[in-house]
Amino acid sequence: MKVTRPMLAAAAAAAVLALAGCGSGSDTEAAVPVTATGSLEHLAAEVKCAPDMQTDADEIRQAVCKNPDGKFILATFATDRGQREWINSAKDYGGHYLVGRKWVAVGENSTVAALRTTLGGDIEQGTDHSAHTGH
Repeated sequence: MKVTRPMLAAAAAAAVLALAGCGSGSDTEAAVPVTATGSLEHLAAEVKCAPDMQTDADEIRQAVCKNPDGKFILATFATDRGQREWINSAKDYGGHYLVGRKWVAVGENSTVAALRTTLGGDIEQGTDHSAHTGH
């Protein structure tokens, strides 16, 4: 296939739009810091909450936190695999997850988005069961 000037122009325009984010969320994407690391207490201090410990085990530490952004669960994990298994199981119940290396914050969409501006990380969505109304 011969490459023509209009094809190159279209490809260049597509590349520019992809890099610019088409204006949809590019400002928030640019504001996301490097993903935080550390202990549950360190992460809680970063988002200015006093963690109310619920689980303190070797493989997972989990606390309820509340700050001006809202109420959320903050959990840290001993291993990446343990974290992924926990997230995969928890996502069956829906929810919004902010995921970092060996930690996760779970809360309302607005809370998770606000936490992301401090902690970085990636947002994952749980399963949406709203279409399952039953019979």
